[in-house]
Amino acid sequence: MTSAKGARSRPVALTIAGSDNSAGAGIQADLKAFSRFGCYGLTAVTCVVAEVPGQVAAIQPVKPEIVASQIALSFQAFPVGAAKTGMLFSTPIIEAVAQELARVKIPLVIDPVMVASSGDPLLKKSAVSAYLRLLFPRAALVTPNLDELQILAGRPVRNLEEMKEAGRVLVDRHGCAFLLKGGHLRGKRAVDFLATQEGFQEFSAPFVRGVETHGTGCTYSASITAGLASGKSLAKAVAAGKRHITRAIAGSLHWGKTCALDQFA
Repeated sequence: MTSAKGARSRPVALTIAGSDNSAGAGIQADLKAFSRFGCYGLTAVTCVVAEVPGQVAAIQPVKPEIVASQIALSFQAFPVGAAKTGMLFSTPIIEAVAQELARVKIPLVIDPVMVASSGDPLLKKSAVSAYLRLLFPRAALVTPNLDELQILAGRPVRNLEEMKEAGRVLVDRHGCAFLLKGGHLRGKRAVDFLATQEGFQEFSAPFVRGVETHGTGCTYSASITAGLASGKSLAKAVAAGKRHITRAIAGSLHWGKTCALDQFA
């Protein structure tokens, strides 16, 4: 049990995302990351997803008004220091989330969940414009994976230079920072770039081979959110998140062909 004094001093972070029954992605992964970084985690569930690494079997969206109510009550009852969005699925849910986030001024990390690691679509095509119009203007950081980066930039991304070019386009277009993640390029090193109006900052770690898991994007973005909730600068939060996701991948847990991140490795 947390003491009253401990509760007052502990930062609070909110994740607005889908529920993953395998607990490797979505709000379950986010809560693990928040806890790992000493944050008290809150959740607003947007969808219930039946999935395991490599397969998404079913998605049941939550009613937008229920999503909005979860967010509103979280802000009323807790001193939320930062928030992140994950899987939002549809335009009505995005609209409900944006309406509630417009009432507060806190750092917001947008993980624009569009495509799962398995290749399964996690966002209706009609909802992409709602992301750009309603959420990106409020973002402190957007964290697309390689597939999402190509969709958002409207251009192929086949190497690090093309990744940076896409980042320049997006920063100029939307005015917020973007974390460009190069792990899916599968080079000797997993190289990421924090793209801002001031330029690029590189974060690099050895690429871990032989691991096929999911939830890396959720974990990374949640780790950054926890850093921001704790008062870290964006660059320091990204650096801490990069170290955490690298350790979690390297220490992945395995049950036959199924594996998951070890967030406490």
